[in-house]
Amino acid sequence: MSVPTHPLQVRDYRLVWLARFISVLATTAMVVVIGAQTYQIARVTYGMSEREASFMLGVLGLTQFIPFLILTPLAGLVADRMDRRNVAAAATAVDLLIALVLGFANARGILSLPILFTLAALYGAARVFIGPSLSAIVPNVVPAAMLPKAIAFSSVAWQSAAVLGPALGGFLLARNHALPYWFSAVTLLLAVAALLAIRHRAPSAAAKEPPLKLMGDGAKFVWRERFLLGCVTLDLFAVLLGGATAMLPAFAYDVLPRGSFGLSPEEMLGFMRAAPALGAVVVAIYLGFRPLAHNVGAKMLWAVASYGLATLIFGLSTNFALSLGTLALLGAADAISVFIRNTLVQLNTPDEMRGRVSSISGLAISASNELGEMQSGLAAAFLGPVGAVALGGAGAIIITAIWTALFPELKRAKTFAPQYRNKELVP
Repeated sequence: MSVPTHPLQVRDYRLVWLARFISVLATTAMVVVIGAQTYQIARVTYGMSEREASFMLGVLGLTQFIPFLILTPLAGLVADRMDRRNVAAAATAVDLLIALVLGFANARGILSLPILFTLAALYGAARVFIGPSLSAIVPNVVPAAMLPKAIAFSSVAWQSAAVLGPALGGFLLARNHALPYWFSAVTLLLAVAALLAIRHRAPSAAAKEPPLKLMGDGAKFVWRERFLLGCVTLDLFAVLLGGATAMLPAFAYDVLPRGSFGLSPEEMLGFMRAAPALGAVVVAIYLGFRPLAHNVGAKMLWAVASYGLATLIFGLSTNFALSLGTLALLGAADAISVFIRNTLVQLNTPDEMRGRVSSISGLAISASNELGEMQSGLAAAFLGPVGAVALGGAGAIIITAIWTALFPELKRAKTFAPQYRNKELVP
C-alpha cells in the first residue's frame, strides 16, 4: 500500500472534510436567514427603529454565546473521553432538528423573536460540541508532518461552504421563507452520515481521571503556556471589537442603496455574508498547496491588523461594490490568522489534551463572534450600525498593537514547531 503524500488521499480525512463542508454549508445558510428574519421581524412586526432592531441582532448573538460559555468545559472533556465521531454526529443532529423546527414555523407563519432566540441558543449549545470533536479528529487521521496542509484544506472546506451557504440562503429566502431551512435539514442529514462513516477511533487516554481535574488541566495548560494564551486571546479581543457580520442585515436593508446591481435586500445580504468567505477560500486554497512555514507569528499579527483595517473601511463605505471588496479582504486576512493560530494550537498541544484545548480555543472564537455581535448591537443602539462597525475596526487594530507588546512570544514564532515551556503540565 502506497504511503499518502496529501491529506485528501486519506479516507477518514476525506470524510471529515466532507462532513465539515456540508455541515457548514447548511448552518451558514441557516444563520444568515435567522439574522435577516430577526431584523425584519423586529422592524416590521414589532415596529422597532433601525437602532433598536440592530440591538436585537446583538441579543441574538448573546443568546448563542451563553450556552457556549456554560458548556465549553464539558464539550472539551467529552471530546477527549468519548468517540469524537459520535459526539460530532449527535451535535449535527441537533442542528438538523433546529432546521426542521424553523422550516415548520415559517411554513405555518408562526415565527417570532422568542422562537428565533430559543433556537439560536440551542444552536449555540450544539456548536460547542462540534468544533472540539472535529478539530481533534484531524491530527489523529493524518501524520503530524501533513497536519499544516490538512488544516489548510479543512479551512478550504469551511470557507468554500461559507461562500455558498449565505448566498444560497439569501437566494432561497427571497423566494420562500421556509425553503432555506428545508435545504439545511437535508444537507445536515448527509453530514451526520459522513461523520458516522469515519473508521478511526481515537484512544481515550485520560478517561480514568476525575472529570473536574481534566477540565482544570486543560484550562491550566492554556493559562500557563503564554504562547497558546496569546494565540487564543488575540482572536478573542480583536474579533470581539472588529466583528462586522452581525450588522450586515442593517446594511442590506437600511444603510447601503437598495437595488444595488438589481438585487433584493435579501440577496444583497447573502452576497455580503458570502464575501468574507470568498476572500478566505482563495487564501485557504493557496495555503493548502503552499502552507506558511516562516515568520508565522509576525504574519498572524499583520493579518489581524489588516482584518481591523478592512472592517473600518467597510463600516464607512456607502458603495455596495466597495463593501463587497472590503468584506472579501477582511475574510482573506482572517483566513491567514485562523490558519496560523489553528496550526500553532494543534501542534503545541498533546493529543490527549486536544479536545479540551480545542474547546477553550472554540470558546474564544465564539466569544469573539457572538459577544462581538452583542457588542456591535449595543454600540449600534448608541452610534448606529455604521458607527458601531467603524469603531470596532479601529479597536481591532489597537488590540493587535497591544498584544504584540504583551505577548512578544507571538512575534518571535518563526515556525510551527512545538515549544512547551512548562513540561510538568504535559501529561
